[in-house]
Amino acid sequence: MESHLSRRDFLKRAAFTTGSAVLLAPSGFARKLSPNDKLNLGVIGVAGRGRDDLNEVSSQNIVALCDVDDTKLAAAAKKLPGAKTYNDFRRLMDQKDIDAIVIGTPDHTHAVAAMAALKSGRHVYCEKPLTRTVSECRIVTELARKRGLVTQLGTQIHALDNYRRVVELIRTGAIGLVREVHVWASAVYGGMELPKDEPPVPPGLHWDLWLGPVEFRPYHPEYVPARWRNWWAFGGGTLADFGCHFMDLPFWALELRHPLTVEVIDGPPVNPESVPPWLIVRYTHPARGDKPPVVLTWYQGGKQPALLEGEHREAFKSGVLFVGEKGRLLADYTRRQLLPEKEFEGLKPPTPFIPNSIGHHKEWIHACKTGGATTCAFDYSGPLTEAALLGNVAYRVGQKLEWDAKGMQATNCPAAERFIKHQYRKGWSL
Repeated sequence: MESHLSRRDFLKRAAFTTGSAVLLAPSGFARKLSPNDKLNLGVIGVAGRGRDDLNEVSSQNIVALCDVDDTKLAAAAKKLPGAKTYNDFRRLMDQKDIDAIVIGTPDHTHAVAAMAALKSGRHVYCEKPLTRTVSECRIVTELARKRGLVTQLGTQIHALDNYRRVVELIRTGAIGLVREVHVWASAVYGGMELPKDEPPVPPGLHWDLWLGPVEFRPYHPEYVPARWRNWWAFGGGTLADFGCHFMDLPFWALELRHPLTVEVIDGPPVNPESVPPWLIVRYTHPARGDKPPVVLTWYQGGKQPALLEGEHREAFKSGVLFVGEKGRLLADYTRRQLLPEKEFEGLKPPTPFIPNSIGHHKEWIHACKTGGATTCAFDYSGPLTEAALLGNVAYRVGQKLEWDAKGMQATNCPAAERFIKHQYRKGWSL
């Protein structure tokens, strides 16, 4: 395993990685296209969520497919016989005709795949969370910014009309200034013990490539294909998974970025291998211009805010509650409700001023061709991912974090470094 970097060494490496295109290899393969042209896409990860991403971009030329499972790769290739196939995404990067890359792998390989794509000059669509660790997230975000490439995080709920209407209500002051937000997700992962047995690797699964940069461990069906989010080695449980979806709404509406502090209010004892099945985390965010400071509290695994009233507790198993000076706004992916309802009867919503999306994947495709913008570019979704991941860091270290975003460190808690900075086994790096 690579040793953890010191803060100074980490910042030096980030500066080297993102500072100059001269230091980065190839000028890039992405072509300048018209809106009517088709992108040549490489897709890394073709099963599960990756399969959904592949379907969403199927209007383009799919010229390369990659998966570590031969059976799943063959099934995708059968539908796209013109695409070249790979087990190792690093070999896919050598294919010259690829304009942009779609990454739908487990969290622990997001960063290495995204960095390889960005370094090669390709635009990137990556599933959420952007990375497994905070340090990876910052490096990927900065490189995308320096290279000026088109990026999009897979927070597809951001493209739905409902989130736009909620943001408009908040920003036009429907409930007044907001200083308090509650965000919760009902999903449950983790609370598991490390497997003791070592069953054989299934035929066709390239286990070493599935592990990618993380420390080797024997194959087990508790990891693959769909249970990897239960384990720190590969993901971050509910907070890393759904935090990027539900925290996206207050981040957008209130223009939040990096928190000042992150503190676990309640949770089960820490398991060094498996993520917590439930958790309550409190974030404090600074004032932004004329917007006041905000306290955002996150709940998972069936926990909900005390402010959520009886009928709403059942109706909104996951959601967001904005608490304003003049009332509250309750929302989830597709619904929104101003509370107390009687006080908002007859309220005329603002004329929509945030254009509806053409589709989350479609806006990325269009931007790749035209040089336009996306709504969840890494400049926005990187800090969102970092915040979600920091909640897990605070939980694992068992201490409130005072967060210095610029310096990438918890100033009061040196022990947090081991959970903030990535570790890769020999042969892997960013």
